[in-house]
Amino acid sequence: MSNKTTIRWKRFSKASYAVFNSLHREVAIGVLSAAMLQSAGVLAKTRSVSCHTPTAVEATPLSETEETADSLGVALAGVEVVGTRVPLLESQTARMVTVLQRADIEAAAVHSINDLLEYAVGIDVRQRGEMGVQTDIAVRGGTFDQVTVLVNGINVSSPHTGHLTADFPFSADDIERVEVLEGPAARVFGTSAFTGVVNIVTKDASAESSGRLGATVNLRGGAYGYGAGDLRLSFSNATNHASSFSHTLSGGYARSDGATDNSYFSNTHLFYHGTYRSPGAVVDAQAGYSYKPYGANTFYGLASTDQWESNERFMASVRAETTVGQFHLAPQFSWNRWLDHYQWHRDVSPGGENFHLVDVYGAGINSWIQTVLGKTAFGVEMRSEAIWSTNLGRKLEASEYRDLAGHDATDARKYTCHDQRTNISAFLEHDILLRQWTFSLGVLANHNTGLDGKWRLYPGIDISYRPDDAWKVFASWNMALRMPTFTDLYYSGTNIEGSRNLMPEKTNDVSLGVKYRPQGWNISAQAFYSHKTDMIDWVVYTDETSDSEGKPTDPSTWIYRSGNFTLDNVGVELQVELLPREIMAGSPLRRFSVGYAYISEDLEHNRPVTLSKYAQEYLKHKVVVQADGRIWKKLNLSLSWRWQERTGAGNSPYALLDGRLSWDTSRWSAYVDCTNILDKAYNDYIIVPQPGRWIKAGIRLSL
Repeated sequence: MSNKTTIRWKRFSKASYAVFNSLHREVAIGVLSAAMLQSAGVLAKTRSVSCHTPTAVEATPLSETEETADSLGVALAGVEVVGTRVPLLESQTARMVTVLQRADIEAAAVHSINDLLEYAVGIDVRQRGEMGVQTDIAVRGGTFDQVTVLVNGINVSSPHTGHLTADFPFSADDIERVEVLEGPAARVFGTSAFTGVVNIVTKDASAESSGRLGATVNLRGGAYGYGAGDLRLSFSNATNHASSFSHTLSGGYARSDGATDNSYFSNTHLFYHGTYRSPGAVVDAQAGYSYKPYGANTFYGLASTDQWESNERFMASVRAETTVGQFHLAPQFSWNRWLDHYQWHRDVSPGGENFHLVDVYGAGINSWIQTVLGKTAFGVEMRSEAIWSTNLGRKLEASEYRDLAGHDATDARKYTCHDQRTNISAFLEHDILLRQWTFSLGVLANHNTGLDGKWRLYPGIDISYRPDDAWKVFASWNMALRMPTFTDLYYSGTNIEGSRNLMPEKTNDVSLGVKYRPQGWNISAQAFYSHKTDMIDWVVYTDETSDSEGKPTDPSTWIYRSGNFTLDNVGVELQVELLPREIMAGSPLRRFSVGYAYISEDLEHNRPVTLSKYAQEYLKHKVVVQADGRIWKKLNLSLSWRWQERTGAGNSPYALLDGRLSWDTSRWSAYVDCTNILDKAYNDYIIVPQPGRWIKAGIRLSL
């Protein structure tokens, strides 16, 4: 890697490649005169951006005279985003990547990352509990098991069940941005990237503090006994050092009595993120812990209203990047642990009580080289997935039983079931970067010990064309697979039964799209078609709903079984965003956006189906309208309206209005949030009622 140099720019260019294309070097943007900035329709101030790692410039609450380009919604096209195995800027990628930036997060009336994702028009978020207690994230009509979730580029998806993937050991205050890549991405992120990828990028201390200790405190409370507090500490040494380091440590606690019956919860979390940069290497480390017990209402069935569950998770990872000769090498190691404790009836043991422990160890190396022919990347990844459980897995001999682990461990029970599988993937990708074109071609070769031992290939190609700085047209074709979760394979209980004979899901996906980004506007549209085989769902087969004489049986005796089916789906998305402050500096309106998503699916089972838990309940229509800006001096208002219609028996369309009123300065912010302002009755899952109007208030201090 070449020595670190600083380039100072005295001229401003709107072109996405003008400044930020200086990868792996610190870029200092010189101060621009007020007259020049006003003529460009944008206000800015001096700041330093490191493009070595995918970390965007922080956007903090700003007063009328402290507005910055990124807080005004200017797309930071020079930031590396998900989409390829080589570092490419957002402007160069051949896939549509939706980015929720820090300014958008600050403006939203949300207190969890899960709530924030509800405003991404291409994501289907179904919540059973409040404020991210249990959230299912799906993309393009898929299920919660088909999305890969990354934290700073590290896969944190659970092979046990996607219900637990969205348990994060940090708060919304820790988030710099969220990147959403829709469509299969197996050749980039492995087998679990079946319908899309969500990458959560946490804040970098180098953007918050330099040579000093910074602290942020966020205290809040509200109706239904809600109270929460978060503390964030950050430190980085002076940026003019040849080597630099940054550290962030955050922790918090939240609790509520619940807005509906048996929906109380508490959440304790702790998270560390550190980065070391030198002229020869970059090393990035993170670790987190969370513990979340909650009343599970009717989460898994109407027959019990006093269900209870707790989720505990650990995560840790280290990754680095260096250069050996002409090769850029990026090794990484990770560990994720989930502990789940479930009771069908609270404190009634052992009937309906399960304990699960899942460990996932990952190791891999990605390398790439740049030649006159483009950038070529190749790498390997190993992911070992193991479960110990009182219910899921192969039955063990008594001598093989294992003691329970975690916060809720008890001597009265043992793990009596176990399974383990190893996933090995090899990646090859070549990216051709021309002035107006990007071609990205790649293939995933995959071997999983849970299958027949064969290697399988999953290719893909992405193409984008940029006739000028404002336009980008793209097309892609990708294949992917997804292994069944341990729940799919083994879960059995009242009226539900898994199957060990499930095949991995397979998809063949084609996408077309266009993005138009003139000054003051951000407009995008895309369409897709997917053909999926061996899809997994929990269904009640029609021939099992009647007796031998053809008479209907009692529905309470019907059994949901995991099985495979074929699926074709098509969809379109449209997003129009107006950014007035890029056109007229000082405009009271910061942003106004309208988004719409539509999906249509055609399912085919090998046996007639009467009921489906997930696949027949996809989100057919979704509309999101958002606006935020300044009312008076430092008083700001944001409003978000969401309407959606879901297929499936008993699902009714609903519309929700949320809002935040805040007084924002550079050092502190006081806010009042109200979700479901119109107090609508609604359900994400038909058997789990969601809260009505909920008012919360808080104050955030930067010390």
